Amino acid sequence: MSDHPATPILHADLDAFYASVEQRDSPRLRGRPVIVGGGVVLAASYEARRFGVRTAMSGREARLLCPGAVTVEPRMDAYSEASKEVFAIFHDTTPMVEGISIDEAFLDVGGLFRLVGPPRQVAATLRQRVAEEVGLVLTVGAARTKFLAKVASGVAKPDGLLIVPPNGEVDFLHPLPVNKLWGVGPKTTEKLAARSLHTVADVAALDRGALVALVGQGVGHKLHALARNRDPRPVEVGRRRRSMGSQRALGRHPRTMTELQAILNGLVDRVAERLRKANRVASTVTLRLRFHDLATRATRSRTLPEATSDTQPLQGAARGLLTDSEPLIDANGITLLGITLSGLSDTNAVQLGLPFDQGRGEALDTALDGVRQRFGSRSVGRAALVGHRTMEMPSLPEPHREEANRPS
Repeated sequence: MSDHPATPILHADLDAFYASVEQRDSPRLRGRPVIVGGGVVLAASYEARRFGVRTAMSGREARLLCPGAVTVEPRMDAYSEASKEVFAIFHDTTPMVEGISIDEAFLDVGGLFRLVGPPRQVAATLRQRVAEEVGLVLTVGAARTKFLAKVASGVAKPDGLLIVPPNGEVDFLHPLPVNKLWGVGPKTTEKLAARSLHTVADVAALDRGALVALVGQGVGHKLHALARNRDPRPVEVGRRRRSMGSQRALGRHPRTMTELQAILNGLVDRVAERLRKANRVASTVTLRLRFHDLATRATRSRTLPEATSDTQPLQGAARGLLTDSEPLIDANGITLLGITLSGLSDTNAVQLGLPFDQGRGEALDTALDGVRQRFGSRSVGRAALVGHRTMEMPSLPEPHREEANRPS
């Protein structure tokens, strides 16, 4: 499709990000199927994906599908550093950057047309710079709206660039399968397929009321608009996160509540540290669980009496939620444990509770933060975590978390 000056929004997405960083840093992995994460697949290279390996699949199933795959432990520090380098290139290109995860962002390049050139030229330069300066592959979709730009990048993967011109939007969008619509995951796809709705055109032809009755009010209204190519959202610069979280894949072997409590303490410890670095406080703690069938999930939330970034009250709330969930865990097994802190506010916007003096818990948090900042995130931890390996996945933005259809 030809370039067009009225396609100012780019969706830039790093291909198979974690696995690509591993292949970049280890020549022995290049060209080979790579799986990041042992118990549960956190990422898979395209060489592994050809065998059917997918993110969130159990490590055992992945190795059965691809016996020759090389499994590596995740290196979150390396992924974070690579992400920072890529985002520095984004911001060097345009000030209009909206990051939506560690490996993808929207860029509004409409203001660069006279100075730099059309979106295709800007996107091509972006891809070249990321390849040369960071050593990673970037796929870019460009369109008039954020939704179409994201869909275009998904269609262009891997290692592609696709422009959707204004006069070709419906022709591009309507033949696509319904799971290309933002927020349509496996469950929603099944509901739509049961009504013989297989393409975006099928959904676009459905009455709004019928769609809402089928998939629910929130999802129904959104799909009705997207299938008709309506997405007025601009690229939002400086958007503050609405939540922070982390999770750990546990594999399928049994876990005692003592083990789960220790793992949960570690997750809260790390997220609380990130909260303090951002000078923010949280009022709601949410526990996320995934069970042995890998499809069933559960969430439990608790709102605190006052917003805080102190580790101890956050851990206390999380432990209480885990204890309340023990019958569910016993009945279904557990393969993933996650924590999300939400209801975020700036520290200086929240009235402090009495007394104002620094307590022992806050003093310990400050000391741990200082040591980690100087010597690295894994230099010190709580005694309860001794003997427990952490295998964290980065938090995702809150919108579309559960049914994100992001081919990466």
